[in-house]
Amino acid sequence: MVADKAARKARPHHPLILVLGGARSGKSRYAEARTRAFCAAATQAIYVATAQAHDREMARRIALHKKQRGKKRWRTLEAPIELAQTLAAQTQPTLVDCLTLWLTNLMLAERPIAAAAKELCRTLAKRRAPIVLVANEVGLGIVPDNKMARDFRDHAGRLHQAIGAIATDVVFVAAGLPLALKGKSA
Repeated sequence: MVADKAARKARPHHPLILVLGGARSGKSRYAEARTRAFCAAATQAIYVATAQAHDREMARRIALHKKQRGKKRWRTLEAPIELAQTLAAQTQPTLVDCLTLWLTNLMLAERPIAAAAKELCRTLAKRRAPIVLVANEVGLGIVPDNKMARDFRDHAGRLHQAIGAIATDVVFVAAGLPLALKGKSA
């Protein structure tokens, strides 16, 4: 699933920022601030949400996130599966939160992950507006004890590498603190 040669050689026309971190690391808050920095004061940014509410607790989380963001500053689009197509249609600064939920959705829907990742990388390389992508770094822990979890970890690692190869900036966030891995971020 590593980016194909065309996508790897392609450089986005505008900032493409990959923000990685663990759960509750502050990565989403950092990514929101970076995205808003690309917008004029009265301009809405696009927030592409990949989460799906499969239970009440997740529905509450999604509702809380929407409320915290506010409608004046963000226009929320939901793209649990068709992420590349949704991003291709956007011309404003955009935040995607999060790639690992998107991978989960693809796995549960039994979609071809390598093809979807390749399509996403091609779309990202062609974008003409800033984009910030959030993802959970899940490869720092122990080896999972079941095949599905190991497959998920492997898919996430390959996706992060592919996007990292074409990104202008890659940032790792821990304890609310950004660490620039690539580019001018932080």
